[in-house]
Amino acid sequence: MDDVTLNSKVCPCVEVVEACGEWFVRVVEEDQELTRSFELESYALAFAEGQRVRLGLADFKRI
Repeated sequence: MDDVTLNSKVCPCVEVVEACGEWFVRVVEEDQELTRSFELESYALAFAEGQRVRLGLADFKRI
């Protein structure tokens, strides 16, 4: 998962990745980065969708 920068400013994004049977959602905004883990894919996707809406993004990335 890469930091998304534009002219040294971090662009907000939401990323979802599965690793070792666990689902991780990474939320990047302004000066914060949050990673949450979930046992169920559906919970991870629901959380990612909520964060996408909150940040006003068109979509989130599944890595």
